[in-house]
Amino acid sequence: MATMIPLLTEYEREHISERQALPAKYLGLSDAEMDARIAAARAQLGSRLVILGHHYQRDEVIKFADYTGDSFKLARQIANRPEADFIVFCGVHFMAESADVLCAPHQRVILPDLAAGCSMADMADPEQLETCWEELAQMGIEGVIPVTYINSAASIKTFVGERGGTVCTSSNAAATLKWAFERGEKILFLPDQHLGRNTAYKMGIPLDEMVVWDPNEIFGGVDVDALKRAKMILWKGHCSVHVRFSAAQIANVRKQHPGIRVIVHPEVPWDVVQAADDSGSTEYIIKQVKDSPAGSVWAVGTEVHLVNRLARDVAPDRTVVSLDQFGCLCSTMFRVSPNHLLWILEELVEGRVHNRIVVPDDQKQWTKVALDRMLSIK
Repeated sequence: MATMIPLLTEYEREHISERQALPAKYLGLSDAEMDARIAAARAQLGSRLVILGHHYQRDEVIKFADYTGDSFKLARQIANRPEADFIVFCGVHFMAESADVLCAPHQRVILPDLAAGCSMADMADPEQLETCWEELAQMGIEGVIPVTYINSAASIKTFVGERGGTVCTSSNAAATLKWAFERGEKILFLPDQHLGRNTAYKMGIPLDEMVVWDPNEIFGGVDVDALKRAKMILWKGHCSVHVRFSAAQIANVRKQHPGIRVIVHPEVPWDVVQAADDSGSTEYIIKQVKDSPAGSVWAVGTEVHLVNRLARDVAPDRTVVSLDQFGCLCSTMFRVSPNHLLWILEELVEGRVHNRIVVPDDQKQWTKVALDRMLSIK
């Protein structure tokens, strides 16, 4: 049966991508009232609505998600709900952009709070990337395949897709690097240098065949001979949460809990991965802890909401602690609140769309090419 394409109301045409402050009437509500009203709005919208929730969301939001996961898993889920008119993405801006590119033409992607961004994604600027590409050519560096982490803007994905590259996530980073090396001699990996370094090192590429490209320096601040020797050109970017973890923290937690297993996300610095027992994406971390024997003791180096959820819901018969005793909170992910979710859903019930994310048409084609390549890599 053909899918009915919903027509935009006059209000939607005027306000569809307009950024608005959370109305005052949605402030100061009790948790119980918000829960009841969110549930009621979801029921009214029925199959027209799908809510996606990234693992780093706060508990008060993630419990309403139809699908939860890391960026890669959620990107795959978009195709599973073609009947939905509205995709409410409880995550950050770059995730909602990817959803807009991958979803059906009639679907509208909404980010409950437009202030929910990613500092790492902001470290890769399209103009700086253009300059980098030109300077590499001027230096005679050839056979470069660009690969961008999914934590990047659509404009970066467009650049990468148009130049024969692809997108990766922490779940498929190794497979993606293998794919890229089958097509070129070197990889320009952005924006997270740590994911690129840790993944390549695990694949057997030595550190002296990796260089860091600083977009704020002329010719990246890299010697041309070092570039010619390098297999990995790492963009100087990082995750503000994951760089807080340290090898010293691992040494301390081992003293406090003899026999503890330490698992970290590959966005942490290289020496932290070397000091840990294991590393992997959020989905990998969840599986390893969940599949471990009852009574196991774990220290987890990633965002604290995921760690707390692991301890409480996923592995209650195991001991799970954060590697950082103060808890590493992603403040931009944390911006999506139940208040914003309630506002967005109740407005949808009334036929009004706020905070729609729309990738410009001139970026959609090549962004989709890059994302499709990512989804096809095994």
